[in-house]
Order: sequence, then structure tokens, then C-alpha cells
Amino acid sequence: MTRLSWLYCIVLLALAQPAQAAEVIFPIGSRIGIAPPVGVAASQRFTGFEDSPHSVAIIMMALPPEAYPELEKSTAALEQQGATLERREELSLPVGKAFLVIARQEVENIRFRKWIVAAATPGLTAVVTFQIPDEARAAYPDDAIRAALVSLAVRQSVPVAEQLSLVPFKIVEQSGFRVGGVIAGRAVMLTDAAPDARSRPGAAQLVIAIAPGGPAQQSDRDVFARDLFVNIPNLKEVRIVSSEPLRIGGQQGHQIMARGKDATTGTDISIVQWIRFGTGAYMQFIGIARTESWNGAYARFRQVRDGIETP
Repeated sequence: MTRLSWLYCIVLLALAQPAQAAEVIFPIGSRIGIAPPVGVAASQRFTGFEDSPHSVAIIMMALPPEAYPELEKSTAALEQQGATLERREELSLPVGKAFLVIARQEVENIRFRKWIVAAATPGLTAVVTFQIPDEARAAYPDDAIRAALVSLAVRQSVPVAEQLSLVPFKIVEQSGFRVGGVIAGRAVMLTDAAPDARSRPGAAQLVIAIAPGGPAQQSDRDVFARDLFVNIPNLKEVRIVSSEPLRIGGQQGHQIMARGKDATTGTDISIVQWIRFGTGAYMQFIGIARTESWNGAYARFRQVRDGIETP
């Protein structure tokens, strides 16, 4: 299976301690880091750093490697946001080829200056945006901003414990799976695939997500579970084999078993969806594996599911 596309959705738009010196700091869960200027601290709202009193933000985004050529040849995205290009220059950074764009923008009668660095690395395209209102320029001179941006670094990987600290539940048993991706505060994907997912199409994967809401009445849960199930991406020719209530971790739950095909490769696959209902929230588990190796994968999915701890 290829990685689920929703794992990338949240990075298309755009926790370390306050920096005291020119030391590269990586926000929690991020492969991208910089040596931030004095005055900013780790953001609790996005991946990066901020100085809330001065409305200064340093936003970091990791995009696929193939995104760099598109960014390099077009400034249309800035123009669509109402920004005016001030300057552009090519950079040669330790991480690889890069460019810097400086633009001006006015939002709600506040004039901002944006410094944007994009860098091409083998594993990702790193984008760092330093956004500063004109009123704060005395606190953050141009030299300090440039020094922070050209310090851009990319680490090989994010430690597993650091990745898992971003989700509001604890995975006690990984059952041999590695972490394939995390959406902070929401979801994690475990997989058998190598870091380059293309090297092993059809590898077993388990997505665990938590979300607010969920039906309070047992009679509504089957329809609720089916509605969630039909939104699972990258499947075709899906046939539900069973849909029934069951208890998961001592709580009310629901299970759907199904078979289908991988929409990309056409491989025969089996799917399980578990929903664990709680007070004001529910947890969704989606396990997918080749049908030919389903029994072993299913047993491992259950081990992970039964080892989940919530606050």
C-alpha cells in the first residue's frame, strides 16, 4: 500500500525550547530545524516558532521531494495570496540547492514582510517562512532573519518516541510495525513498509486516529461506522463481509471486515475497521494487508489495538 494521502494534507498550507544561541533546533516531530533568533519560542499552534506579542511566526513545512521544481519555477501561489514579490535569490545551503523569496503582504490592515526559503533535499522539500509585521522589524533585523533561514538543517529521521509523543494516546505494543507517519494530535500510521514506501507495495499498515464526537446510541453506531469506512482512500471493488458491535478495551465498539483491491496496484487486500467509542470522542483503527498474508497481519493489528492506552 502507498502512504495514505491525508497524511500530507495538513502541510500544504502553511517543541523545542526558546533559542539562546546559534544552535539548530528541531521542533518536536519535525525533520526540519533552524537556529531561531532570540525572541521566538516553540509554537503550540503550528510546526515552528513564534513571538506572539510581536505577531512574528516561523513556519516549517515538509513537502515531497518532487515539490521543489514546481516551487522553483513559480511565484503564483504568493500572488494568489495577495503578496507582492520584493526579491528573489538563489542559495547554496549545506542541505542542498535552495532559493530565497522576500515578499510583502497586507492582512487586515497590518503590513507583513515574508521571507521564504525552499530547499531541495533527497528525502523532502523543506520550506521555512519567516513572517514579520513592519512594526517588529526593529526587534528582528534583516541580518538576524537571514542568519536563521540559512541555518536550515534536515535530520535523517525523527525519533520514534518523539513522533508518538504528538498523539493523545499511548501505543504500548507496536507488534513489529514501524511508524510511517503522524498527524499531531490526531493520528498515527504503523506500517511494514520501508521508509521509501514505494519499495514494498502492499505492505501491511494500520492507521489509528482519534476524533471528537460519535453516536451515543448503540442503534446509530452501525451506520456511523459504515459512513467512516466508505471514506477510506485507495481502495476499489470493496465488499463488506461483516459489520457488528463488539467491546474493545472494555468500551463499546464496532467492527467491519471487508475485502477489496488496492486502487493503485490491483492487489487483493483485506481490511478491518474497528471503532472504539468513548465519552465525547471515538478512536478509529484501519488495518489493511494483502489477503494472502491476512491472518498474520490481523493478529498483529489486534495486538496493537489491545495495547492502546488513553488518558
